[in-house]
Amino acid sequence: MRAALTQTVNVYRPMPELSRISSLEDRLEEVRALNVAHHLELARAARDQGAELICFGELFTGPYFALTQEPLWRGLAEDPLEGPTAREVRAAARALSMVIVAPLYELCPKSGKRFNTALVVDADGEPLGLYRKTHIPNGSNEQGVFSEGFYYERSDGQAWQSDRQVGTNPFFPVYQTAVGRIGVAICYDRHFEGVASALARGGAQLVVSPAVTFGLKSERLWELEFPVDACRHRVFIGGSNRLGSEEPWAQPFFGKSYFVGPEGRAEDLCGHPELVVSDLDLTSLEGRDPSGWALERDRRGEIYS
Repeated sequence: MRAALTQTVNVYRPMPELSRISSLEDRLEEVRALNVAHHLELARAARDQGAELICFGELFTGPYFALTQEPLWRGLAEDPLEGPTAREVRAAARALSMVIVAPLYELCPKSGKRFNTALVVDADGEPLGLYRKTHIPNGSNEQGVFSEGFYYERSDGQAWQSDRQVGTNPFFPVYQTAVGRIGVAICYDRHFEGVASALARGGAQLVVSPAVTFGLKSERLWELEFPVDACRHRVFIGGSNRLGSEEPWAQPFFGKSYFVGPEGRAEDLCGHPELVVSDLDLTSLEGRDPSGWALERDRRGEIYS
């Protein structure tokens, strides 16, 4: 499978100063539409290079607003299946014959709750299900603040799923797509023990991890966590991070999006600054681990507290 990741930032211009950010309240649809259009352009560019799957960045329909607490951004949340972003992504997936993972800001039509959610759409344009971010960070580092709990809740395990979900864990669904079995872990989720293993046990061959991440420790771990989890759980992992700076916060994101498998990092075949494209041999996961390990077989789950 040839797969792609985006690494870009909010394209809406001009962004007002922080003291005037409320002036965007009546322009949120324009913010959303411009960012969706930009990502669909990237999807077309990736398809031109042979990509069969693309994962957009976390909360791709707007800027990363959790750097401050501003109620207006709650207005960017939308119905994850019937809203405008879902309709546009489904049409693009169908037109491109491409699997699309679209991490958007969900407003649940039933409960009225908001979630940080990834919509997974198959290559025929049909939605396969929703993954809700399970762990929500609230804190700060040497570069900035992340107040995500102000905007959305952690997963309740009740997101909509189609009958093409494989596995039984409601918090970590895995989807049978046209190109392979795909799981999702959004940003902060990647740090928690058990996330990659839950997706691997659910049958995932590829785990995509869309993120908005910054800071020195985060950047150091970005290079370490995915290769270890890919090796330990025999899956491919694709980490997508924003690249660049977004006004008016002027917070830099380090990018460094990449794919990695059990035997190492995949080559980036793309020269596009906002895309990573790599070939992933999913059949390689079926053979014997060259290390001779059988970690799942030999795991003594009963002794862990």
